[in-house]
Amino acid sequence: MRDAMGGSVVLIIIVVFIVITLGYMAFNVNYTKAFRMKNKVISVYEDYKGTCESTNKSFCEKELKEYAKSIGYSSNNNLNCKDDYQERYNLYCVKKLEVSEQSDELINESKSKSYYRVMTKINVDIPVIRNILDLRFFYITGDTKTFEE
Repeated sequence: MRDAMGGSVVLIIIVVFIVITLGYMAFNVNYTKAFRMKNKVISVYEDYKGTCESTNKSFCEKELKEYAKSIGYSSNNNLNCKDDYQERYNLYCVKKLEVSEQSDELINESKSKSYYRVMTKINVDIPVIRNILDLRFFYITGDTKTFEE
């Protein structure tokens, strides 16, 4: 009887180890996708000099949707942007932040500058982790360079 109990304990330890290892690997894959998506959004916003919200909206949308599809990134229709971020195409959240600097102290002209803060979601929808911890997602944020308006 003692040998039967020892075998089942070893089997449980092996199963727990496999579940933890696979969960960690799945999280890393989803983290990499979210990080790559954030970098692409920042790159596209910088390429179009911050006009993705107005002038070049359709070009940005098309480019970002194609990229998300090519890397397999999705937010599973529950992005839930925080604070005053605005959801875009159910792929990422963006917030425009204003920065004002004086261009010349003698003239007292003020130039308006802004940059964008981008947030993507790490989709952690692994059943075992979901049942134990109820952690479904984390967010990655990044900023574009500053644009003059």
